Amino acid sequence: MKKDLRILSQADLEALFESMNQPKFRAKQLYSWLWGKGLKNIKDMNNLPKDLRTKLDEEFEIRCATISQEQKSKDGTIKLGFELFDNRIIEGVLIPSDKRMTACVSSQVGCTLSCAFCATGMIKRDRNLSPGEIYDQVVLLNKTAEENYNYHLSNIVFMGMGEPLLNYDNVMAAIEKITSPEGLGMAPRRITLSTVGIARGIIRLADEEKDFKLAWSLHAPTNEKRDEIMGINKSNSIENVMEALQYFYKKTKNKITFEYILFDDFNDSIEDAKALLKLCKQVPAFVNIIEYNQVDGVVLIKANKTRRKAFMDYLEENGVTAKLRISRGEDIDAACGQLANK
Repeated sequence: MKKDLRILSQADLEALFESMNQPKFRAKQLYSWLWGKGLKNIKDMNNLPKDLRTKLDEEFEIRCATISQEQKSKDGTIKLGFELFDNRIIEGVLIPSDKRMTACVSSQVGCTLSCAFCATGMIKRDRNLSPGEIYDQVVLLNKTAEENYNYHLSNIVFMGMGEPLLNYDNVMAAIEKITSPEGLGMAPRRITLSTVGIARGIIRLADEEKDFKLAWSLHAPTNEKRDEIMGINKSNSIENVMEALQYFYKKTKNKITFEYILFDDFNDSIEDAKALLKLCKQVPAFVNIIEYNQVDGVVLIKANKTRRKAFMDYLEENGVTAKLRISRGEDIDAACGQLANK
């Protein structure tokens, strides 16, 4: 079986070419084809000698994701199904707006966390995505943006299928390929990584001084309520995550986003807003209020507009910036929490 060429680092490529009696600069040329141009066929790397391309093709392949399905919402959102080399399917979403063209990408096939409100959590996690499979989503979503809107990606959010910090090494490797000058060259500050709150992963991000944005999927302001809807809270309590976020801010000076889905008569009272305010006072943060997108079999429902306004007004009146994230792509199951390969 051929090996995946994209699992090799630039140093690995240099060692490979040295073993083949090729000059060191060949590694840089190949790396550029793989991660700068996103080429999928070794035989098309036309600045490499033909005999070298033949040798590489005999030993290696490029295991790339391909588009298996495309759905377009009435609001312009586009959901892509990606087929991986082993026939597994993941999803990514292109979200156009007046000022941004955002790609929402996945980090795992399925998810282990089983949050009570999320369709992805109902799918068994098969495996982590490789750096190349994450990178491919960005390339293909960017191509889709150019074809449909004549505009390239401006932002990337790791808010698709899976928990990024439970696939830490591969996600960081993908981000390096996406942001490096030898790769796609996107500014790190245009990338947001969303996590349910894996404290050890957040601490590692801080120690490595990552410069992208961090969002915490909080969704309930107390351990008692969060335990009900997010099993991860039992091992990563609000206090543990807050301590990690404080450390992250101390090391990076990057403000945190608290993501908060408002559920009717569950976490949308003024008392809940007061509890959330206390958390916001512990670390520089702003709040994204998210409209809930209904998932089959889930009893939780979207908060009504009156309670939502009162909740947001309370935060704003007490010095916390709270913005409403409007649901996008709900009619094609592409909105937040709906990705389930439908």
